[in-house]
Amino acid sequence: MAISNIFLYTSLFTSLFFEIFLLITYFEIRDEIKFEKENNGKNVKHFPTVSIIVPCYNEEKTVLATIDSILALDYPADKLSLIVVDDGSKDRTREVLKQFENHKQIRIFAKENGGKHSALNFALERIDSELVGCLDADSFVDQAALLRIVPYFDNNSIMAVTPSIKIHEPKTVLQYVQKVEYSWGIFLRRMLSSMDALYVTPGPFSIFRTEVFRKLGGYRQAHHTEDMEMALRMQKHGYRIANSHNAHVYTVGPAKLKGLYKQRVRWAYGFLNNAIDYRDMYFNRKYGHIGMFILPMATISIFSTLYAAGNLIWSLLGKIPEQMAKYEAVGFNFGAPHFAFNWFSMNTGMTFWITMMTILLTFVILFLSLTLANGKAKLGKDVFYYLTLYIFIVPLWLGKAVYSTIARKDITWK
Repeated sequence: MAISNIFLYTSLFTSLFFEIFLLITYFEIRDEIKFEKENNGKNVKHFPTVSIIVPCYNEEKTVLATIDSILALDYPADKLSLIVVDDGSKDRTREVLKQFENHKQIRIFAKENGGKHSALNFALERIDSELVGCLDADSFVDQAALLRIVPYFDNNSIMAVTPSIKIHEPKTVLQYVQKVEYSWGIFLRRMLSSMDALYVTPGPFSIFRTEVFRKLGGYRQAHHTEDMEMALRMQKHGYRIANSHNAHVYTVGPAKLKGLYKQRVRWAYGFLNNAIDYRDMYFNRKYGHIGMFILPMATISIFSTLYAAGNLIWSLLGKIPEQMAKYEAVGFNFGAPHFAFNWFSMNTGMTFWITMMTILLTFVILFLSLTLANGKAKLGKDVFYYLTLYIFIVPLWLGKAVYSTIARKDITWK
């Protein structure tokens, strides 16, 4: 069998298997999702003390709105405090923060630049609350988010809770693409949460029991993805992570391709290298679904996506000589296309039907993702941009991340 066929069948099987797995999981927990939507956050029995850390590096344009969104949380003020850490900003971030110097809920610190993980650890040494979370200085939290997260901690086995992250006020084509992509993320995290297989605790408003850091230690640099490494460390030690899909956080998505490219290279590179660091979890029954299935599947999906995208682009490029020859012979033909269906010429091969099934299930999951994220599935320009552009841009950062990992080259993202 040709190597190309091996890649093709592996990619198709992996994609189809994972999609079916997600759909089965969804139908098993849809009543649970409905209950959470109707009841989550309405009957909070206990209000634990919560500290929110806001690490800042050159965030003069957004940090004010970030802090205001935390102060506007529907939560007892005497139970909520903020620690803002200026990690050596070179812009006017420190000047913007001065207006909060006398605020009774806020403590402001400044330190030399050492990276986000160092800013978080700096703050962790100065808190004594029951719960602690982080909110990136380019993100904004919904007023009810904390009320919807806190009830999960009534279960003593839950050690961290992640929110649902959405794109804040998309304006450019790329931001609309990200809006749909983040809807996929909301769906995926909720499914992974149900099987205790979350492998990232996102920077925007993931909330932890403070004892997690006392027992496991603080954040690590972790290839510029400290939130992913912390989740994997928790999973390795048997600490449960839940997801509150009704707790919404909004983040500013990169408006231009350069910014999006650098961000996603960091994410993909961080995943690959953290996966290498935690490779002993792979196919290990001790770690349940995340070890036996989710981490291997996520790794395979990176290479499957690269193959599928490369195959599509190669096929399109291969048609160029044919179209050029046609143009030289008859010129451009702008007439209406003519479609003729013939049962005898229909492709009945197994590869064709698996591909069609994979595409169909992709649209089903897209519909469910949009519904879970927005309450309803609306087919607008964001979906159109996503379907027409995403397959062409995702290989850019996946390819770079794979190359940098293989070549053992570090990446920069600021």
